[in-house]
Amino acid sequence: MIIDDDADITTTFKMGIEDGNIDTNNRRIEVHTYNDPTAALSEFQPNFFDLLLVDINMPHMNGFQICEKILELDINVKVCFMSSGEINREALREIYPAVSLGCFIKKPVNMDYLIERIKAELD
Repeated sequence: MIIDDDADITTTFKMGIEDGNIDTNNRRIEVHTYNDPTAALSEFQPNFFDLLLVDINMPHMNGFQICEKILELDINVKVCFMSSGEINREALREIYPAVSLGCFIKKPVNMDYLIERIKAELD
């Protein structure tokens, strides 16, 4: 699942990931995209998604807020945060203690690097 308020990013990432030959357990990756975090939350299904790519800065609900809510529904889903800005991880750990801050992807990102990070997270 990709959640980013920029439709160009979600479209580009979806095409690149689906065409990027990411294969896990002999199945192709299916990418669901959302440009509105509230819509993504309302359509989230526990035990369906393996990985979330979530933009941090979005209107109505930031990436950490949506991840907190999603992790209440499915503690096993993996999360990679994306941002074009700098991140103070220590401050974020204090504000969002339930959210793992392990995977960060700096935008803009090269598609090969994005696919490499996704593969690493899914292994």
